[in-house]
Amino acid sequence: MARRRVLIVDDDENIVQLARLYLERDDYEVSVAFDGPDGLELARRIRPDVVVLDLMLPGLNGLDVCRELRRDSNVPIIMLTARTTEADKLTGLDMGADDYVTKPFSPRELLARIRAVLRRVAGANEQAPEEIRLGHLTLYPRRFQAEVADRPIHLTPTEFNLLRTMAVAPGQVFSRADLIEKAFGYGFEGFERNVDVHITSLRRKLEAGGSRFIKTVYGLGYKIDPEAGARA
Repeated sequence: MARRRVLIVDDDENIVQLARLYLERDDYEVSVAFDGPDGLELARRIRPDVVVLDLMLPGLNGLDVCRELRRDSNVPIIMLTARTTEADKLTGLDMGADDYVTKPFSPRELLARIRAVLRRVAGANEQAPEEIRLGHLTLYPRRFQAEVADRPIHLTPTEFNLLRTMAVAPGQVFSRADLIEKAFGYGFEGFERNVDVHITSLRRKLEAGGSRFIKTVYGLGYKIDPEAGARA
C-alpha cells in the first residue's frame, strides 16, 4: 500500500519539524513549505492526501491558500490557528477547511485528526449509496456532493459527513458525542465545541441555498427535520 502524503505549510520551523517527526514515525510521507505561495504551488504539484495549513503565513495567508486550493481540489485541509474565537474558526471552514487545530497543540492530536479525516474520505466510498434524497436535499456520497433544490452546495468532507450522518436518519436526535463518533471518528476533551462550529458552518451553507434542515434540540443535540426538507 502506498504511503499517504501529508503537506505541512507553516512558517514556524519548530512546529514543522515536530509534526514531521511524528508523522514520519507513523509512516507518512511528509512535504513542507514555509510560506503561502510555495505551499499552494507544492500542493498543486504533488497532490497530497492531506494538507496541514497554518492560518498566518507570509506571502499568501492560509485562508487565501485554502480558497485557491478549493477551486480545483477536494483534498482534505486541516487549518492550524492561534486564533480561538468561533468567528475565526468559521472563517476557515467557510473557505473550505475540513477541520482546525488550535495552537499550541499536541502532535498526537494532529496525527489523530489526520488519520480521522483520511478514514472519513475512504469510508464515504465504501458501500456508499449513489444518492440520498430527503425533500429538496440530495446527497451524492461517492462524490462528496450535495444539492438543495438542484442547486449545488459546496461542502467540505467533514461537513458532508455530518450532514449525511443525520440525513440517513431524519428526525433522529444526534448528540454531539454521537456525531463525534459517527462523523469524525475521534475526539478530545472539549472537542464537542468543534461539532458546534462545524454545524454552524454547515447551516450557513444550507441556509444560503434556501433551506433550514438542521434543527437544534436544546440540551440534546441536533437533527434533520424532514418537514423542513419538504417545505424548502
